[in-house]
Amino acid sequence: MTYIVNDNCIKCKYTDCVEVCPVDCFYEGENMLVIHPDECIDCGVCEPECPVDAIKPDTEPDVEKWLEVNLEFAEKWPNITAQKEAPADADKFRDEDGKFDKYFSDKPGEGD
Repeated sequence: MTYIVNDNCIKCKYTDCVEVCPVDCFYEGENMLVIHPDECIDCGVCEPECPVDAIKPDTEPDVEKWLEVNLEFAEKWPNITAQKEAPADADKFRDEDGKFDKYFSDKPGEGD
């Protein structure tokens, strides 16, 4: 098992999860984070830290797409190990549906 980040993170990009990860398996895109599934140790400490419920175990239904997205972009984006400020307009996008199709960016974030 591993954990994945889904589209609830897009345009919100809270990094509370990054701060508690014992193996630094989060990677930063321009407008979301992903978890490297081969680095995640399945401890689950990140899941309750996410204020937008964007982190899920890969055992939940319909996460196959997100497992692929997380793996692909964890290989391309820089590692992030410290908490940062969320985007100023993050709360505006908190409960929006369909964010992947509307807003996903494959551009890397800044990382550490």
